[in-house]
Amino acid sequence: LRSCSPGRARRTNASRRTSLVARFGDIYAQERLDAETLLRTYITDVEMVQRIIYIAAVESFHAAKMAYRQFKIRVRDTLSLGHSGPESLEDTVLDYIVRHEDLYDVQASVNDVIRSMNINPKISFPPEIDFIVISTLIRELCRVAFSMQTLVPPLDIAFGTDGELFSETKYHRSFDSDFTAALVAYHVWPALMENDVVIVKGEAVTKR
Repeated sequence: LRSCSPGRARRTNASRRTSLVARFGDIYAQERLDAETLLRTYITDVEMVQRIIYIAAVESFHAAKMAYRQFKIRVRDTLSLGHSGPESLEDTVLDYIVRHEDLYDVQASVNDVIRSMNINPKISFPPEIDFIVISTLIRELCRVAFSMQTLVPPLDIAFGTDGELFSETKYHRSFDSDFTAALVAYHVWPALMENDVVIVKGEAVTKR
């Protein structure tokens, strides 16, 4: 294990949070659109393209959170052997993870996401290609989701289901929505949450 400087994680929490929220917005504005453009060369159905990207985002957060939990357990087990304070073991573990996020095996998470997407019944892909074509988007989402777990409190995405009541506080309506419809037909991008409070709205399509 490399050395660590206790207290770093909490000292830098506010600046890291600001940076990660901005990065999440950048991914929505850039990598998401790049992935959409790429997918539309293979798939003519715009709804399917947007569903694929949304599910990629959801699965990326799921995979990154699982990887973070496993990483944290390994770090805690190792550091607990020689821990003597003055900081709590939890703070020392968090400091170590923040300093050494480069040890996160992001490719393993990308592989997990693609495996999950391959068996998701809501999305389909022409058999001659693979979801690996949007691996850049998946990798960036996994990275930001992993880093968001090191915040106090951690950030996460909202759980969304087709047919749910549209929430003005949680989502923007897509431009092609029926603005009089009360229910979400499908989601385009997840909302970002902190302690169950929306801090960045997602995007959804409403239709009758």
